[in-house]
Amino acid sequence: MTTLATSSPDHKLSLGTVMLSALGVVFGDIGTSPLYAFKETINPEHGIGLSPEVVLGLLSLIVWGLIFVVTLKYVVFVLRADNDGEGGILSLQALARQALGNMKAARPWWAAVGVLGLIGGAMFYGDSLITPAISVLSAVEGLEVQAPALQPAVLPVTVTILVALFWIQRRGTHVVGRIFGPVMLLWFVVLALGGLAQIAREPQVVQALDPRHALRFLFTHRYQALPVLGAVFLAFTGGEALYADMGHFGARPIRLAWLFIALPALVLNYFGQGALVLADPAAADNPFFRLYPPWSVMPMIVLAALATVIASQAVISGAFSITAQAMRLGYLPRMRIVQTSGEAIGQIYVPTVNWLLMTGVILIVLGFRSSSALSAAYGIAVSVTMVTTTLLAGIVAFGLWKWNRTAIVVGVAAFAAVDLGFVAANSFKVLEGGWLTLGVAAVVMVIFTTWSKGRELGLAVAAAERLPLDSFIESLALHMPHRVRGTAVFPNADVESAPFALLHNLKHNQVLHDRVVVVKVESCDTPRVDARQRIEAHECGHGIWTMVARHGFMERPDLPEYMRIFAYQNALAVEAMTTSYFVTRASVSPGHMPRMNPLRQALFAWLQRNAGRASDYFQLPDNRVVEMGQRTG
Repeated sequence: MTTLATSSPDHKLSLGTVMLSALGVVFGDIGTSPLYAFKETINPEHGIGLSPEVVLGLLSLIVWGLIFVVTLKYVVFVLRADNDGEGGILSLQALARQALGNMKAARPWWAAVGVLGLIGGAMFYGDSLITPAISVLSAVEGLEVQAPALQPAVLPVTVTILVALFWIQRRGTHVVGRIFGPVMLLWFVVLALGGLAQIAREPQVVQALDPRHALRFLFTHRYQALPVLGAVFLAFTGGEALYADMGHFGARPIRLAWLFIALPALVLNYFGQGALVLADPAAADNPFFRLYPPWSVMPMIVLAALATVIASQAVISGAFSITAQAMRLGYLPRMRIVQTSGEAIGQIYVPTVNWLLMTGVILIVLGFRSSSALSAAYGIAVSVTMVTTTLLAGIVAFGLWKWNRTAIVVGVAAFAAVDLGFVAANSFKVLEGGWLTLGVAAVVMVIFTTWSKGRELGLAVAAAERLPLDSFIESLALHMPHRVRGTAVFPNADVESAPFALLHNLKHNQVLHDRVVVVKVESCDTPRVDARQRIEAHECGHGIWTMVARHGFMERPDLPEYMRIFAYQNALAVEAMTTSYFVTRASVSPGHMPRMNPLRQALFAWLQRNAGRASDYFQLPDNRVVEMGQRTG
């Protein structure tokens, strides 16, 4: 039997088990799209009617979109972009930068690639707000089908489920993760069975497999085509998760789960909804729940609620992961990160992001009040992210994979044309609600760029005031201070200058530890760093060492662990209980960064004041930390 390694090297899981786990994490978002996607394509506001030609055209657009956008683009093409086993927009950005590094003529595009990756990351936050709201709300709206008198209960029930979902995040996804896979497998089985039963009554819907129906619809309804395509696109939201979650399961289980479980079930369900509407146009108000017998609607509501909670969990976990990656790449200030699993490093909880998301999601539910209204806000962020993925993957194919140039141009042009078509279609939703996700993405982009630029300028200002470490060591030969037992570790922006904390400790306490280690913790453009390249240390004399410690953007910096490696590699006796960590809490006065406008300076200063503690970020023991303040400017 084929086996795959899990996060622990001592355990092996069968391919089927990993596929089942992937169903519970990767396909939650796209798997719950049938709850609302087809209903929005036949919305009376489009003015296209419900003739057999229209229904077949819409179904054909959906099925061929699933084949072209999700299967060909993501499953066949993008999943090849394996960055040391990891996926996601920031991993793809790192690969694209490597590709540009191999092409001297393309190096001026380095900054543009960085912006593309940041845009994709910023758009993900907008998606993280909309997905839980529309998914859970659309599931609970099934109550109206069961009993119209329950309509007033929809919003309270939705808010209750969402509050419970965000509340349990602090306990870690492993608490509820054990049931995710089986629930989603049951969900896809029920999707397929519901669709098959209705297809058997109206077999003509299988004609939608002919792409000419899609083309005929676009030609016949060319004036309504773009707004309708914006609704059709709802069937593909969640496709980006196939790549984003590749690091958890590997490409092969995701491909197989999509091709043999998720895709067939989705197609059958959409066709079943189309068949139902052909037989009974009155079912267009909620074709998903009307697929099933009246006695089964309430169990379906419960199952749908579970499935939408799973879909929401995937994007919430994704928001935690992308926040951690952005912090380590220098685009966000330090925030408190809680490791919720002792086995899986990717299972983390970021309290600040969790409560911000919960507040935003609940306000969105209360503001829009229905999944139909929310659909206007959904799609634009995902479609923009898909464009950035296409362009970055094309750069990787050209610069790293060395594929045929003509094939790359043709393929990327085809994918980009479809992606841009959906961006244009979703642009019609901007005034109706799409402004929300674009606004969230714009705010995140401002924070990304302000923090990155502010750090760069702040480090430059601080560098002008620093004493070179070589000069400091030379001064010790002239006047050696009193030495005390133990090791003092000083995290610093570089290893060429004397840390502020080192100088002030010497000035105020007039002592120097027997061993002093100046450490630069460096984030790399790879998910993980090879153990042999983790530590680079150099002895400077008088018991002073410099060390560069490297980590990948999927790894949490662990300074005590780096010190253990340092001691082992250099055969030094470094005891944990006699090691002290001196960290600097720096701040730059607004008005002292002339290359940044005053508003952004004020934002940077606010971000600095509210940044997490360096001791938490570097996982330092509280009883061994000394923190000193530094104000520059």
